Amino acid sequence: MTSLAVVVPAIGQSLAITADPEPDKTNPAAMQTFQLPSHGALLNAFVYVAAGVGPHPTVILLHGFPGNERNLDLAQSIRRAGWNVLYFNYRGSWGSPGDFSFTHCIEDAQSAIKYLRDDTKAGKLRSDPNTIVLIGHSMGGFVALQTSALDRDIKAVVTISAADLGTNRVPAVPADQRDLFAKGLARGLAAEGMAPLAGVSPEMLASEVLANADKWNFVVLAPKFATRPLLVITSDDGLTAPNDGFVDAAKKSGNREVNTVHIPTDHSYSDRRIALQQTVLDWLARLTRK
Repeated sequence: MTSLAVVVPAIGQSLAITADPEPDKTNPAAMQTFQLPSHGALLNAFVYVAAGVGPHPTVILLHGFPGNERNLDLAQSIRRAGWNVLYFNYRGSWGSPGDFSFTHCIEDAQSAIKYLRDDTKAGKLRSDPNTIVLIGHSMGGFVALQTSALDRDIKAVVTISAADLGTNRVPAVPADQRDLFAKGLARGLAAEGMAPLAGVSPEMLASEVLANADKWNFVVLAPKFATRPLLVITSDDGLTAPNDGFVDAAKKSGNREVNTVHIPTDHSYSDRRIALQQTVLDWLARLTRK
């Protein structure tokens, strides 16, 4: 992987990071809040609408588990670069109604895509319903891959320290040790913090992972990404191995548009926020030039 060892110097930074664009009085930048319908629930959601008449390409920004890091600094920079950004909270998370589960997260991402593809909604948001990119951090990276694997019309995917939820380790666990493995997985999920999540327990989530491990494994998903641009960003958080496995499998499936960047920092990119934004903005700029 490419290693980004230092923050990108200011002289090379995108103007979307360092400066506000000229105001457009006719079609100004805006924030539209709404409730996103998903499987009977109305999720807390908003769109950062880019300035200009559009239609703008759109990023769906998917948060992780439980969602303390929202990456909204990244969202604002993406908006300044001319993209719309849709952000929402999954069912059962951060006040959105319903019960939380990993399956529901995938379904909710699909609902967000459906919302953006509605011509009426697209007109209101000045968005291009045919140009949608998923960007996910941690569990959000997992959701981005799972959702895009089911939807070939998603143009491209960015994962930021994507978490595979331990699915890569499940095949090596003997049948008589699965319960022990599930307990360890549940402890790890509980340690991440469950307070913002409703209708679920760590044990329920661990059981869900075990039940879906075969189809959720990153390597299994890779053939679905043989022809789509991918940006895989990793950090020093112990999640590099499953991401490397996914990248290798995607390349073996024929993908020639996989870009990888390793940023030496923690899972939240706490001291490399500018570097993270620069990496994503550079890649999105190349994507729109194609």
